[in-house]
Amino acid sequence: MRVSDVMKAIESVAPLRLQEEYDNSGLQVGLPDAEVRRVLVSLDITEKVVEEAVEKDCQMVVSHHPLIFRALKKLTDSTWQQRCVSLAIRSGIALYSAHTNLDNARGGVNFEIAERLGLRDVDFLQSKPGEDAGSGIVGTLETPAATEEFLSKLKTVFDLDCFACSRTDRQSISRVAVCGGAGAFLIPEAKAAGADCFITGEIHYHDFFENDGMLLCSIGHYESEQYTQELLIRLLASSFPELEVIKARKDLAVLYR
Repeated sequence: MRVSDVMKAIESVAPLRLQEEYDNSGLQVGLPDAEVRRVLVSLDITEKVVEEAVEKDCQMVVSHHPLIFRALKKLTDSTWQQRCVSLAIRSGIALYSAHTNLDNARGGVNFEIAERLGLRDVDFLQSKPGEDAGSGIVGTLETPAATEEFLSKLKTVFDLDCFACSRTDRQSISRVAVCGGAGAFLIPEAKAAGADCFITGEIHYHDFFENDGMLLCSIGHYESEQYTQELLIRLLASSFPELEVIKARKDLAVLYR
């Protein structure tokens, strides 16, 4: 199997044309024709992740967040990104990322979150012209939940000790909007879609003042996208039963205590 085969499988679900203009999804390090027997899947690419790939004899790392977001002007050991690239090249490990193309794809990151929350009739908050894709999603709970009950469910689903949410007089939650990662830019779309609640990874402090009664929940960037690894693992396992796909154990850049 080749790196290009893994790329084609991912891009059949999340084509690169769906990524945002600022993004840098796709193959970042390595050769498309290189052989692959074992793949490490992570949310981020860090030095620990590349070291783990070396330890586990993986020929490719597939991540959600790209390692290279802005152009590298040199390749030394002066930054962690440069060290990651250098180690990957020396070890013959390809680095590939599916970021906003996977966020925006139907069945992608936000649909994974919707599934875990039990949302039905899910559609995009902000559609991409000419594509069955878009930013954020909105759906409906099978049965309306009391607000406190729904907040407790969020803690359970995302394994949270605590999270930030707006004050609200809303007694129940039925229609829910979601955007993994930094999705505060979709607050107006969530309100326009009639959402009782909008869940995302990051919300600026003053955004909480302009929710017009809609419950805002900021659950953390990593926490909101943590199930992306399982999504990618399922995708690759279903496409290549013979390929060994491993979930990274060392991809956390930040430890919460």
